[in-house]
Amino acid sequence: MDRQDGAWTILPLMPELSAFYGRNSSWIFFCEEDTRIHVEKLLETLRRFDKSKEWFLGKALYDEESTIIHHYAFAENPTAFKFPDFAAGWALSIPLVNKLANRLKSEPLKSDFTIDLKHEIALYIWQKGNGPHLTPVPEFCTDELNSHKGAHCATMFSNFLPVCGDPVKKEDIFVAVKTCTKFHRDRIPIVKQTWEGEAAFVEYYSDYAETSIPTIDLGVPNTERGHCGKTFAILERFLNRSTLKTPWLVIVDDDTLISIYRLRKLLSCYDPNEPVFLGERYGYGLGTGGYSYITGGGGMVFSREAIQKLLASKCQCYSNDAPDDMVLGMCFSGLGIPITHSPLFHQARPMDYPKDYLAHQIPISFHKHWNIDPVKVYFTWLAPEMEDSFTEKNQRHVREDL
Repeated sequence: MDRQDGAWTILPLMPELSAFYGRNSSWIFFCEEDTRIHVEKLLETLRRFDKSKEWFLGKALYDEESTIIHHYAFAENPTAFKFPDFAAGWALSIPLVNKLANRLKSEPLKSDFTIDLKHEIALYIWQKGNGPHLTPVPEFCTDELNSHKGAHCATMFSNFLPVCGDPVKKEDIFVAVKTCTKFHRDRIPIVKQTWEGEAAFVEYYSDYAETSIPTIDLGVPNTERGHCGKTFAILERFLNRSTLKTPWLVIVDDDTLISIYRLRKLLSCYDPNEPVFLGERYGYGLGTGGYSYITGGGGMVFSREAIQKLLASKCQCYSNDAPDDMVLGMCFSGLGIPITHSPLFHQARPMDYPKDYLAHQIPISFHKHWNIDPVKVYFTWLAPEMEDSFTEKNQRHVREDL
């Protein structure tokens, strides 16, 4: 198959999947890289469904309340619309694949945002009631591999934080916090009460230098939205400072809650001598040749090498208030540097995601203080273990009780 930048959004692949497998296969099964499959049980499960009909199968997730991530869809009854948990795997019958392929040929995908792929795919397949709903399949599971609950499961999911060696040293990560005068009093104290102590190096960048915090004025006026000018000034400062030469830069908003402790573990899987741009991936116009980008609120992680290549390219903001995350996506796309996605970064609050989805995650970040106690959210979801015996599993049980 041809490589497509938007292949991760799956729908653009339907015509090729139909052409390659439409005649000799019965099902297309999709899963995550950490999904574990019991092949015999999977085949046995699929045989229960008439392969000549249109089927959309998976483990069902739903919103308990309408959420901004899904543009407040189904606001009157958000639990009614089900969408698949990709970690458990999901399947389309070939008749449905062929139908989607034909629809895509006659109606090209809109040039729009990809924010939560699993929900958007379910909406597209449902087609305002003209297509199939997701059919929940109990054998598609996200139980852990050694779980006693998993005897009936055709699929399971490795529930862990990827660790590929010793965690990156604290001193190898520099954290830049974007803020402005009006948030110095309410947001910065939250950072100081929560994750600031996990980081060796933190600077706060504002439109006003306040020594008590302290904040640094980069000479870029504050903008109500976008913040591209400020972000590129942070990148220039990071690269050009003569003393501190940390391999990693993390840029967060002043209302981002993040676990630097867990990020250090995750970064053991990446080489800072390579151009790495890591976080939660969104897409824009991927059905029509657009680009992927890392959404800023969940935190954007850069290797020094990535910043060097970016700034050497002279790719820059078209205005100070341009959306920084989207401009960065365009720049890296133009350089041929891929976006590295991790679902452990989150652009929204914990209550904006289905409980079943977060249950098999060890999250690295959440974003926004709206209608929550951000300190409680941090200590419930993100705070480092107080002792070695307090494992991630214990922590999951604690937060399920909260």
